[in-house]
Amino acid sequence: AFNSLLLQLSLLLLILFSLGFLRSDAIRLVIAPLRRMLKIVLRYAENPLVGAPNRSERSDRMSANDADGFSDALEDAAESDTNNGESSYETGSYETEQLITAVTKITDLLRKCWGVAGAGIISSNLARNMGGKNTVVFNPTVPGKSVYALFGFACINDFSHLLRSLDKDVMLLINDVAQVVHNEVYRWGYGDSGQCNKNLGQAFLMVYRIGDVQEVQQKKAMADYVIFPDGNKDEEEKAAKIANAGKHSHIDDEMNSIQLASLPGIGAFADRALLGLLKSFAGINRETSVKNWENDYRLGAMVGAFSVEMSFGMDAGWAVEGAVGSEYKIDATYLSTHVNMASRMMCAARQYRLTILVTQAVEELLSRQAREVLRYVDRVYVKGSTEAQRIYTYDARYKGVDFFLYIRSDADADKEAKKYSPAIWTEDFDLIEMRSHITPEFVNTFSKGRTEYLNGNFSEAVKLLKAANEIMIQTIVDGGKMESVNSVGDMLLDSTSNDEEVICLRNELGDGPCQTLVAYMEKEKCMKPDDWDGVRQLTSK
Repeated sequence: AFNSLLLQLSLLLLILFSLGFLRSDAIRLVIAPLRRMLKIVLRYAENPLVGAPNRSERSDRMSANDADGFSDALEDAAESDTNNGESSYETGSYETEQLITAVTKITDLLRKCWGVAGAGIISSNLARNMGGKNTVVFNPTVPGKSVYALFGFACINDFSHLLRSLDKDVMLLINDVAQVVHNEVYRWGYGDSGQCNKNLGQAFLMVYRIGDVQEVQQKKAMADYVIFPDGNKDEEEKAAKIANAGKHSHIDDEMNSIQLASLPGIGAFADRALLGLLKSFAGINRETSVKNWENDYRLGAMVGAFSVEMSFGMDAGWAVEGAVGSEYKIDATYLSTHVNMASRMMCAARQYRLTILVTQAVEELLSRQAREVLRYVDRVYVKGSTEAQRIYTYDARYKGVDFFLYIRSDADADKEAKKYSPAIWTEDFDLIEMRSHITPEFVNTFSKGRTEYLNGNFSEAVKLLKAANEIMIQTIVDGGKMESVNSVGDMLLDSTSNDEEVICLRNELGDGPCQTLVAYMEKEKCMKPDDWDGVRQLTSK
Protein backbone atom coordinates (compact mmCIF):
# COMPACT_ATOMS: atom_id res chain seq x y z
CA ALA A 1 0.00 0.00 0.00
CA PHE A 2 2.88 2.37 0.83
CA ASN A 3 4.59 1.65 -2.47
CA SER A 4 1.33 2.31 -4.33
CA LEU A 5 0.89 5.64 -2.55
CA LEU A 6 4.48 6.57 -3.28
CA LEU A 7 3.99 5.69 -6.94
CA GLN A 8 0.84 7.82 -7.15
CA LEU A 9 2.59 10.78 -5.49
CA SER A 10 5.52 10.42 -7.88
CA LEU A 11 3.18 10.36 -10.88
CA LEU A 12 1.32 13.40 -9.53
CA LEU A 13 4.55 15.34 -9.08
CA LEU A 14 5.70 14.32 -12.55
CA ILE A 15 2.41 15.49 -14.06
CA LEU A 16 2.56 18.80 -12.19
CA PHE A 17 6.16 19.33 -13.26
CA SER A 18 5.28 18.50 -16.86
CA LEU A 19 2.33 20.87 -16.79
CA GLY A 20 4.52 23.60 -15.37
CA PHE A 21 7.11 22.99 -18.05
CA LEU A 22 4.44 23.00 -20.78
CA ARG A 23 2.93 26.17 -19.33
CA SER A 24 6.34 27.84 -19.36
CA ASP A 25 6.89 26.85 -23.00
CA ALA A 26 3.38 27.98 -23.94
CA ILE A 27 3.96 31.39 -22.36
CA ARG A 28 7.43 31.77 -23.85
CA LEU A 29 6.65 30.46 -27.33
CA VAL A 30 3.00 31.39 -27.88
CA ILE A 31 1.34 33.68 -25.36
CA ALA A 32 4.21 36.16 -24.85
CA PRO A 33 4.85 36.62 -28.61
CA LEU A 34 1.13 37.08 -29.23
CA ARG A 35 1.01 39.71 -26.50
CA ARG A 36 3.98 41.48 -28.07
CA MET A 37 2.27 41.45 -31.47
CA LEU A 38 -0.90 42.88 -29.94
CA LYS A 39 1.08 45.63 -28.21
CA ILE A 40 2.79 46.50 -31.49
CA VAL A 41 -0.56 46.79 -33.27
CA LEU A 42 -2.12 48.83 -30.45
CA ARG A 43 0.81 51.24 -30.30
CA TYR A 44 0.72 51.73 -34.07
CA ALA A 45 -3.02 52.37 -33.70
CA GLU A 46 -2.24 55.15 -31.21
CA ASN A 47 0.60 56.63 -33.28
CA PRO A 48 1.01 55.16 -36.78
CA LEU A 49 4.12 57.28 -37.39
CA VAL A 50 6.20 55.66 -34.65
CA GLY A 51 9.19 53.88 -36.16
CA ALA A 52 10.54 50.46 -35.36
CA PRO A 53 13.69 50.77 -33.21
CA ASN A 54 17.13 49.66 -34.28
CA ARG A 55 20.02 48.25 -32.31
CA SER A 56 21.72 51.59 -31.83
CA GLU A 57 18.67 52.80 -29.92
CA ARG A 58 18.47 49.82 -27.59
CA SER A 59 20.30 51.34 -24.64
CA ASP A 60 18.01 54.39 -24.72
CA ARG A 61 14.91 52.24 -24.72
CA MET A 62 16.15 49.91 -22.01
CA SER A 63 16.78 52.86 -19.72
CA ALA A 64 13.27 54.24 -20.28
CA ASN A 65 10.41 53.13 -18.05
CA ASP A 66 8.03 51.60 -20.62
CA ALA A 67 5.20 50.15 -18.57
CA ASP A 68 3.36 48.47 -21.41
CA GLY A 69 6.44 46.68 -22.74
CA PHE A 70 6.07 48.05 -26.25
CA SER A 71 9.75 48.92 -26.50
CA ASP A 72 10.67 45.34 -25.70
CA ALA A 73 8.22 44.08 -28.29
CA LEU A 74 9.57 46.33 -31.01
CA GLU A 75 13.12 45.52 -30.00
CA ASP A 76 12.51 41.80 -30.39
CA ALA A 77 10.83 42.42 -33.73
CA ALA A 78 13.63 44.69 -34.92
CA GLU A 79 16.21 42.14 -33.80
CA SER A 80 14.47 39.50 -35.87
CA ASP A 81 14.26 41.87 -38.83
CA THR A 82 17.94 42.81 -38.54
CA ASN A 83 18.91 39.15 -38.68
CA ASN A 84 16.73 38.51 -41.75
CA GLY A 85 14.13 36.60 -39.81
CA GLU A 86 16.56 34.90 -37.44
CA SER A 87 15.71 35.49 -33.78
CA SER A 88 17.76 34.31 -30.85
CA TYR A 89 16.45 30.87 -31.78
CA GLU A 90 17.32 29.10 -35.01
CA THR A 91 15.60 30.20 -38.21
CA GLY A 92 12.20 28.57 -38.64
CA SER A 93 12.11 27.18 -35.10
CA TYR A 94 9.26 29.34 -33.88
CA GLU A 95 6.64 30.72 -36.24
CA THR A 96 5.47 33.27 -33.68
CA GLU A 97 8.82 35.07 -33.87
CA GLN A 98 8.45 35.32 -37.63
CA LEU A 99 4.90 36.62 -37.21
CA ILE A 100 6.23 39.43 -35.01
CA THR A 101 8.73 40.29 -37.71
CA ALA A 102 5.98 40.25 -40.34
CA VAL A 103 3.69 42.51 -38.27
CA THR A 104 6.51 44.99 -37.72
CA LYS A 105 7.39 45.04 -41.43
CA ILE A 106 3.76 45.52 -42.47
CA THR A 107 3.19 48.40 -40.07
CA ASP A 108 6.50 49.98 -41.09
CA LEU A 109 5.49 49.64 -44.75
CA LEU A 110 2.15 51.32 -44.04
CA ARG A 111 3.95 54.17 -42.28
CA LYS A 112 6.34 54.71 -45.19
CA CYS A 113 3.70 54.40 -47.92
CA TRP A 114 1.06 56.62 -46.36
CA GLY A 115 3.04 58.91 -44.09
CA VAL A 116 1.37 61.65 -42.08
CA ALA A 117 -1.60 62.01 -44.44
CA GLY A 118 -2.51 58.33 -43.99
CA ALA A 119 -1.99 58.18 -40.24
CA GLY A 120 -5.71 58.59 -39.56
CA ILE A 121 -6.59 55.66 -41.82
CA ILE A 122 -4.09 53.36 -40.14
CA SER A 123 -5.10 54.44 -36.66
CA SER A 124 -8.85 54.13 -37.16
CA ASN A 125 -8.58 50.68 -38.73
CA LEU A 126 -6.14 49.23 -36.19
CA ALA A 127 -7.69 50.73 -33.07
CA ARG A 128 -10.41 48.99 -31.07
CA ASN A 129 -13.89 50.44 -31.03
CA MET A 130 -15.83 51.41 -27.93
CA GLY A 131 -16.90 47.81 -27.37
CA GLY A 132 -13.32 46.62 -27.24
CA LYS A 133 -13.54 44.81 -30.56
CA ASN A 134 -11.63 45.45 -33.76
CA THR A 135 -13.31 46.23 -37.06
CA VAL A 136 -13.26 43.26 -39.40
CA VAL A 137 -13.61 45.09 -42.72
CA PHE A 138 -10.98 47.61 -43.82
CA ASN A 139 -12.55 51.05 -44.09
CA PRO A 140 -10.56 53.57 -46.14
CA THR A 141 -13.25 56.27 -46.06
CA VAL A 142 -12.00 58.05 -42.97
CA PRO A 143 -12.97 61.75 -42.79
CA GLY A 144 -10.11 64.11 -43.57
CA LYS A 145 -8.94 66.92 -41.34
CA SER A 146 -7.85 70.47 -41.98
CA VAL A 147 -4.19 71.29 -41.46
CA TYR A 148 -1.81 74.22 -41.89
CA ALA A 149 1.40 73.51 -43.78
CA LEU A 150 3.98 74.67 -46.28
CA PHE A 151 3.77 72.74 -49.54
CA GLY A 152 6.69 72.23 -51.87
CA PHE A 153 6.92 70.62 -55.31
CA ALA A 154 10.13 69.45 -56.94
CA CYS A 155 10.29 68.28 -60.54
CA ILE A 156 12.98 66.69 -62.70
CA ASN A 157 13.22 68.78 -65.88
CA ASP A 158 13.05 67.32 -69.39
CA PHE A 159 11.62 64.08 -68.03
CA SER A 160 10.21 62.91 -71.38
CA HIS A 161 13.76 62.86 -72.80
CA LEU A 162 14.98 60.88 -69.80
CA LEU A 163 12.15 58.38 -70.13
CA ARG A 164 12.78 57.80 -73.84
CA SER A 165 16.52 57.50 -73.39
CA LEU A 166 16.73 55.37 -70.24
CA ASP A 167 13.59 53.27 -70.58
CA LYS A 168 13.34 51.05 -67.46
CA ASP A 169 16.57 52.49 -66.02
CA VAL A 170 14.77 55.80 -65.49
CA MET A 171 13.58 54.30 -62.19
CA LEU A 172 17.17 54.20 -60.97
CA LEU A 173 17.66 57.87 -61.79
CA ILE A 174 14.40 58.85 -60.07
CA ASN A 175 15.36 56.92 -56.95
CA ASP A 176 18.81 58.52 -56.86
CA VAL A 177 17.19 61.95 -57.00
CA ALA A 178 14.51 60.95 -54.47
CA GLN A 179 17.17 59.81 -52.02
CA VAL A 180 18.73 63.27 -52.03
CA VAL A 181 15.44 65.19 -51.91
CA HIS A 182 13.93 63.04 -49.16
CA ASN A 183 17.07 63.25 -47.03
CA GLU A 184 17.21 67.03 -47.17
CA VAL A 185 13.48 67.51 -46.59
CA TYR A 186 13.54 65.31 -43.50
CA ARG A 187 16.81 66.82 -42.30
CA TRP A 188 15.78 70.47 -42.52
CA GLY A 189 12.14 70.11 -41.52
CA TYR A 190 11.52 71.47 -38.03
CA GLY A 191 11.18 68.44 -35.75
CA ASP A 192 9.41 65.76 -37.77
CA SER A 193 7.43 68.27 -39.85
CA GLY A 194 9.23 67.58 -43.15
CA GLN A 195 7.54 64.77 -45.05
CA CYS A 196 7.65 63.59 -48.64
CA ASN A 197 3.99 62.88 -49.29
CA LYS A 198 3.96 61.75 -52.91
CA ASN A 199 6.40 60.49 -55.49
CA LEU A 200 4.80 61.25 -58.86
CA GLY A 201 7.52 59.93 -61.13
CA GLN A 202 9.19 63.14 -62.23
CA ALA A 203 7.74 65.22 -59.37
CA PHE A 204 7.73 65.05 -55.57
CA LEU A 205 5.25 66.67 -53.19
CA MET A 206 6.83 67.75 -49.90
CA VAL A 207 4.78 68.84 -46.90
CA TYR A 208 6.05 70.77 -43.89
CA ARG A 209 3.14 70.24 -41.54
CA ILE A 210 2.50 73.01 -39.00
CA GLY A 211 -0.44 71.23 -37.34
CA ASP A 212 -4.17 70.62 -37.31
CA VAL A 213 -6.17 73.81 -37.83
CA GLN A 214 -8.04 73.48 -34.54
CA GLU A 215 -4.90 72.48 -32.64
CA VAL A 216 -2.92 75.44 -34.00
CA GLN A 217 -5.69 77.88 -33.23
CA GLN A 218 -6.10 76.58 -29.68
CA LYS A 219 -2.37 76.86 -29.02
CA LYS A 220 -2.35 80.35 -30.52
CA ALA A 221 -5.23 81.35 -28.23
CA MET A 222 -3.39 79.87 -25.25
CA ALA A 223 -0.22 81.81 -26.14
CA ASP A 224 -2.24 85.01 -26.48
CA TYR A 225 -3.67 84.57 -23.01
CA VAL A 226 -0.25 83.87 -21.54
CA ILE A 227 1.31 86.96 -23.13
CA PHE A 228 -1.71 89.23 -22.86
CA PRO A 229 -3.70 88.08 -19.82
CA ASP A 230 -7.16 89.55 -19.40
CA GLY A 231 -7.78 90.26 -15.74
CA ASN A 232 -11.51 90.73 -16.25
CA LYS A 233 -12.11 87.11 -17.20
CA ASP A 234 -12.13 84.22 -14.80
CA GLU A 235 -10.16 81.04 -15.43
CA GLU A 236 -13.18 79.00 -16.51
CA GLU A 237 -14.15 81.53 -19.16
CA LYS A 238 -10.58 81.65 -20.44
CA ALA A 239 -10.38 77.86 -20.63
CA ALA A 240 -13.69 77.70 -22.48
CA LYS A 241 -12.58 80.26 -25.06
CA ILE A 242 -9.30 78.44 -25.63
CA ALA A 243 -11.10 75.11 -26.02
CA ASN A 244 -13.53 76.63 -28.55
CA ALA A 245 -10.76 78.23 -30.63
CA GLY A 246 -10.78 76.82 -34.14
CA LYS A 247 -14.36 75.55 -33.91
CA HIS A 248 -16.17 77.36 -36.70
CA SER A 249 -19.25 76.53 -38.65
CA HIS A 250 -17.86 77.58 -42.01
CA ILE A 251 -14.66 76.26 -43.56
CA ASP A 252 -13.53 79.66 -44.90
CA ASP A 253 -13.87 81.20 -41.46
CA GLU A 254 -11.96 78.31 -39.97
CA MET A 255 -9.05 78.57 -42.39
CA ASN A 256 -8.79 82.34 -42.41
CA SER A 257 -9.32 82.97 -38.72
CA ILE A 258 -5.58 82.97 -38.06
CA GLN A 259 -2.59 84.57 -39.78
CA LEU A 260 0.25 82.06 -39.98
CA ALA A 261 2.78 84.90 -39.79
CA SER A 262 1.53 85.59 -36.26
CA LEU A 263 2.55 82.16 -34.96
CA PRO A 264 5.56 82.19 -32.62
CA GLY A 265 8.64 80.67 -34.27
CA ILE A 266 7.09 80.52 -37.75
CA GLY A 267 10.08 82.36 -39.23
CA ALA A 268 12.50 79.59 -38.31
CA PHE A 269 9.95 76.96 -39.40
CA ALA A 270 9.51 78.53 -42.85
CA ASP A 271 13.25 79.17 -43.24
CA ARG A 272 14.01 75.51 -42.64
CA ALA A 273 11.35 74.44 -45.13
CA LEU A 274 12.86 76.64 -47.85
CA LEU A 275 16.35 75.48 -46.91
CA GLY A 276 15.23 71.88 -47.42
CA LEU A 277 14.49 72.65 -51.08
CA LEU A 278 17.65 74.70 -51.64
CA LYS A 279 19.81 72.04 -50.01
CA SER A 280 18.13 69.47 -52.27
CA PHE A 281 19.20 71.58 -55.25
CA ALA A 282 22.78 71.62 -53.93
CA GLY A 283 22.61 67.90 -53.18
CA ILE A 284 21.65 66.77 -56.68
CA ASN A 285 24.58 68.77 -58.03
CA ARG A 286 26.94 67.20 -55.50
CA GLU A 287 25.75 63.63 -54.89
CA THR A 288 27.98 61.19 -56.77
CA SER A 289 25.14 58.78 -57.59
CA VAL A 290 23.29 61.59 -59.40
CA LYS A 291 26.33 63.18 -61.05
CA ASN A 292 27.33 59.81 -62.51
CA TRP A 293 24.33 60.01 -64.83
CA GLU A 294 26.08 62.83 -66.69
CA ASN A 295 28.48 60.21 -68.06
CA ASP A 296 25.70 57.91 -69.30
CA TYR A 297 26.15 57.64 -73.07
CA ARG A 298 22.37 57.46 -73.57
CA LEU A 299 21.92 60.95 -72.12
CA GLY A 300 25.05 62.95 -72.78
CA ALA A 301 26.81 61.02 -75.53
CA MET A 302 29.81 60.74 -73.16
CA VAL A 303 30.66 64.42 -73.63
CA GLY A 304 29.06 65.84 -70.49
CA ALA A 305 26.18 67.38 -72.44
CA PHE A 306 23.62 66.28 -69.84
CA SER A 307 23.00 67.25 -66.23
CA VAL A 308 20.11 66.53 -63.89
CA GLU A 309 18.15 69.76 -63.48
CA MET A 310 15.20 70.38 -61.18
CA SER A 311 12.57 73.06 -60.63
CA PHE A 312 10.97 73.87 -57.27
CA GLY A 313 7.80 75.65 -56.17
CA MET A 314 6.38 76.47 -52.75
CA ASP A 315 3.21 77.86 -51.17
CA ALA A 316 1.81 78.05 -47.63
CA GLY A 317 -1.69 77.74 -46.24
CA TRP A 318 -4.29 75.14 -45.37
CA ALA A 319 -5.20 71.78 -46.86
CA VAL A 320 -7.47 68.83 -46.18
CA GLU A 321 -5.38 65.84 -45.13
CA GLY A 322 -6.79 62.38 -45.73
CA ALA A 323 -7.49 59.49 -48.08
CA VAL A 324 -8.85 59.61 -51.61
CA GLY A 325 -10.09 56.51 -53.39
CA SER A 326 -12.21 53.44 -52.74
CA GLU A 327 -11.92 50.00 -51.17
CA TYR A 328 -9.89 48.93 -54.22
CA LYS A 329 -7.22 51.64 -54.15
CA ILE A 330 -6.60 54.65 -51.93
CA ASP A 331 -4.01 57.39 -51.79
CA ALA A 332 -3.22 59.44 -48.71
CA THR A 333 -2.72 63.01 -49.80
CA TYR A 334 -3.43 66.73 -49.32
CA LEU A 335 -6.16 68.59 -51.20
CA SER A 336 -6.09 72.36 -51.39
CA THR A 337 -5.69 75.34 -53.66
CA HIS A 338 -2.36 75.89 -51.90
CA VAL A 339 -1.09 72.48 -53.03
CA ASN A 340 -2.11 73.38 -56.57
CA MET A 341 -0.42 76.77 -56.24
CA ALA A 342 2.86 75.12 -55.21
CA SER A 343 2.64 73.02 -58.36
CA ARG A 344 1.97 76.13 -60.46
CA MET A 345 5.01 77.85 -58.94
CA MET A 346 7.17 74.87 -59.89
CA CYS A 347 5.94 75.05 -63.48
CA ALA A 348 6.26 78.84 -63.62
CA ALA A 349 9.89 78.56 -62.48
CA ARG A 350 10.67 76.93 -65.82
CA GLN A 351 8.95 79.76 -67.70
CA TYR A 352 11.20 82.28 -65.97
CA ARG A 353 14.21 79.93 -66.26
CA LEU A 354 14.62 79.93 -62.48
CA THR A 355 15.39 77.16 -60.03
CA ILE A 356 12.66 78.02 -57.53
CA LEU A 357 9.62 80.24 -57.16
CA VAL A 358 7.71 80.87 -53.93
CA THR A 359 4.47 82.72 -53.33
CA GLN A 360 3.97 85.84 -51.25
CA ALA A 361 2.36 83.62 -48.58
CA VAL A 362 5.71 81.89 -48.08
CA GLU A 363 7.72 85.12 -48.27
CA GLU A 364 5.62 86.63 -45.47
CA LEU A 365 6.46 83.72 -43.14
CA LEU A 366 10.23 83.83 -43.61
CA SER A 367 12.70 85.50 -41.28
CA ARG A 368 13.96 88.99 -42.10
CA GLN A 369 17.34 87.60 -43.18
CA ALA A 370 15.70 85.18 -45.61
CA ARG A 371 13.43 87.84 -47.11
CA GLU A 372 16.45 90.06 -47.75
CA VAL A 373 17.99 87.50 -50.12
CA LEU A 374 14.78 86.74 -52.02
CA ARG A 375 14.04 88.60 -55.24
CA TYR A 376 10.57 89.92 -56.04
CA VAL A 377 10.18 88.72 -59.64
CA ASP A 378 6.70 89.53 -60.90
CA ARG A 379 3.01 89.89 -60.08
CA VAL A 380 0.86 87.40 -61.95
CA TYR A 381 -2.36 85.46 -62.29
CA VAL A 382 -1.39 81.80 -62.49
CA LYS A 383 -3.46 79.59 -64.77
CA GLY A 384 -6.62 78.48 -63.01
CA SER A 385 -6.54 81.25 -60.40
CA THR A 386 -8.08 84.73 -60.27
CA GLU A 387 -5.96 85.91 -57.34
CA ALA A 388 -3.07 88.26 -58.09
CA GLN A 389 0.11 86.69 -56.78
CA ARG A 390 3.49 88.24 -56.03
CA ILE A 391 6.16 85.67 -56.80
CA TYR A 392 9.69 85.53 -55.41
CA THR A 393 12.83 83.55 -56.09
CA TYR A 394 16.06 82.62 -54.41
CA ASP A 395 18.54 83.01 -57.26
CA ALA A 396 20.27 79.62 -57.42
CA ARG A 397 22.53 78.35 -60.19
CA TYR A 398 24.73 75.29 -60.41
CA LYS A 399 26.86 76.13 -63.47
CA GLY A 400 30.19 77.52 -62.42
CA VAL A 401 29.71 76.28 -58.85
CA ASP A 402 31.75 73.37 -57.49
CA PHE A 403 29.49 71.97 -54.79
CA PHE A 404 32.02 69.19 -54.14
CA LEU A 405 34.18 71.75 -52.34
CA TYR A 406 31.52 71.87 -49.62
CA ILE A 407 30.78 68.15 -49.31
CA ARG A 408 30.01 66.93 -45.79
CA SER A 409 29.06 63.67 -44.12
CA ASP A 410 25.45 62.93 -43.19
CA ALA A 411 26.35 63.34 -39.52
CA ASP A 412 27.86 66.79 -40.14
CA ALA A 413 24.88 67.79 -42.28
CA ASP A 414 22.53 66.76 -39.48
CA LYS A 415 24.49 68.84 -36.99
CA GLU A 416 24.42 71.80 -39.37
CA ALA A 417 20.63 71.56 -39.63
CA LYS A 418 20.21 71.36 -35.85
CA LYS A 419 22.36 74.48 -35.40
CA TYR A 420 20.15 76.55 -37.70
CA SER A 421 20.09 80.29 -37.16
CA PRO A 422 18.92 83.10 -39.50
CA ALA A 423 22.58 83.94 -40.09
CA ILE A 424 22.80 80.85 -42.32
CA TRP A 425 21.52 82.92 -45.26
CA THR A 426 24.75 84.94 -45.33
CA GLU A 427 27.19 82.34 -43.98
CA ASP A 428 26.38 78.97 -45.57
CA PHE A 429 28.81 78.09 -48.39
CA ASP A 430 26.18 76.34 -50.55
CA LEU A 431 23.81 79.29 -50.39
CA ILE A 432 26.55 81.85 -51.03
CA GLU A 433 27.99 80.03 -54.03
CA MET A 434 24.71 79.20 -55.77
CA ARG A 435 23.84 82.92 -55.57
CA SER A 436 27.32 84.26 -56.44
CA HIS A 437 26.10 85.63 -59.79
CA ILE A 438 23.86 88.16 -58.03
CA THR A 439 25.35 91.59 -57.22
CA PRO A 440 23.85 94.63 -55.44
CA GLU A 441 24.05 96.59 -58.71
CA PHE A 442 22.03 93.94 -60.52
CA VAL A 443 19.39 93.77 -57.75
CA ASN A 444 19.01 97.56 -57.72
CA THR A 445 18.71 97.84 -61.51
CA PHE A 446 16.27 94.94 -61.76
CA SER A 447 14.11 96.38 -58.96
CA LYS A 448 13.85 99.70 -60.80
CA GLY A 449 12.97 97.94 -64.05
CA ARG A 450 10.35 95.76 -62.36
CA THR A 451 8.76 98.83 -60.72
CA GLU A 452 8.51 100.63 -64.08
CA TYR A 453 7.03 97.48 -65.64
CA LEU A 454 4.38 97.13 -62.92
CA ASN A 455 3.53 100.83 -63.26
CA GLY A 456 2.98 100.38 -66.99
CA ASN A 457 6.06 102.33 -68.16
CA PHE A 458 7.12 99.58 -70.55
CA SER A 459 9.66 101.58 -72.59
CA GLU A 460 11.67 102.57 -69.52
CA ALA A 461 11.25 99.10 -68.00
CA VAL A 462 12.75 97.43 -71.08
CA LYS A 463 15.84 99.66 -70.90
CA LEU A 464 16.41 98.95 -67.21
CA LEU A 465 15.80 95.19 -67.45
CA LYS A 466 18.14 94.88 -70.44
CA ALA A 467 20.76 96.77 -68.42
CA ALA A 468 20.24 94.38 -65.50
CA ASN A 469 20.66 91.43 -67.85
CA GLU A 470 23.96 92.86 -69.11
CA ILE A 471 25.16 93.31 -65.51
CA MET A 472 24.57 89.62 -64.80
CA ILE A 473 26.41 88.52 -67.97
CA GLN A 474 29.30 90.84 -67.10
CA THR A 475 29.48 89.38 -63.57
CA ILE A 476 29.65 85.81 -64.88
CA VAL A 477 32.28 86.66 -67.50
CA ASP A 478 34.41 88.44 -64.92
CA GLY A 479 34.10 85.48 -62.57
CA GLY A 480 35.79 83.18 -65.09
CA LYS A 481 34.35 80.01 -63.53
CA MET A 482 32.74 78.57 -66.67
CA GLU A 483 34.85 77.01 -69.42
CA SER A 484 32.25 77.73 -72.13
CA VAL A 485 32.44 81.43 -71.22
CA ASN A 486 36.22 81.51 -71.21
CA SER A 487 36.34 80.06 -74.72
CA VAL A 488 34.22 82.90 -76.13
CA GLY A 489 35.59 85.68 -73.96
CA ASP A 490 34.54 89.31 -74.33
CA MET A 491 32.37 88.51 -77.36
CA LEU A 492 29.65 87.70 -74.83
CA LEU A 493 29.52 91.35 -73.83
CA ASP A 494 28.44 92.36 -77.35
CA SER A 495 24.64 92.44 -77.26
CA THR A 496 24.52 93.08 -81.02
CA SER A 497 26.55 89.97 -82.00
CA ASN A 498 25.02 87.71 -84.67
CA ASP A 499 27.21 84.75 -83.79
CA GLU A 500 24.92 81.81 -82.94
CA GLU A 501 27.19 80.50 -80.19
CA VAL A 502 27.37 83.92 -78.57
CA ILE A 503 23.59 84.41 -78.78
CA CYS A 504 22.99 80.97 -77.26
CA LEU A 505 25.44 81.58 -74.39
CA ARG A 506 24.03 85.04 -73.70
CA ASN A 507 20.54 83.58 -73.38
CA GLU A 508 21.85 80.85 -71.11
CA LEU A 509 23.91 83.12 -68.85
CA GLY A 510 21.51 86.05 -68.74
CA ASP A 511 18.74 86.53 -66.21
CA GLY A 512 15.59 84.55 -66.96
CA PRO A 513 13.10 87.01 -65.44
CA CYS A 514 14.72 89.96 -67.27
CA GLN A 515 14.51 88.17 -70.60
CA THR A 516 10.97 86.91 -69.94
CA LEU A 517 9.59 90.32 -69.00
CA VAL A 518 11.39 92.07 -71.87
CA ALA A 519 10.00 89.51 -74.34
CA TYR A 520 6.48 90.10 -73.01
CA MET A 521 6.73 93.88 -73.23
CA GLU A 522 8.30 93.82 -76.70
CA LYS A 523 5.49 91.52 -77.84
CA GLU A 524 3.12 94.31 -76.68
CA LYS A 525 5.31 96.79 -78.64
CA CYS A 526 6.31 98.41 -75.34
CA MET A 527 2.76 99.69 -74.87
CA LYS A 528 0.84 98.59 -71.79
CA PRO A 529 -2.53 96.87 -72.46
CA ASP A 530 -5.63 99.02 -71.96
CA ASP A 531 -6.70 96.94 -68.96
CA TRP A 532 -3.22 96.83 -67.40
CA ASP A 533 -3.37 96.81 -63.61
CA GLY A 534 0.17 95.70 -62.82
CA VAL A 535 -0.61 91.98 -63.09
CA ARG A 536 0.34 89.64 -65.91
CA GLN A 537 -1.55 86.47 -66.83
CA LEU A 538 0.55 83.32 -67.10
CA THR A 539 -0.84 81.49 -70.11
CA SER A 540 0.49 78.01 -69.36
CA LYS A 541 0.79 75.75 -66.36
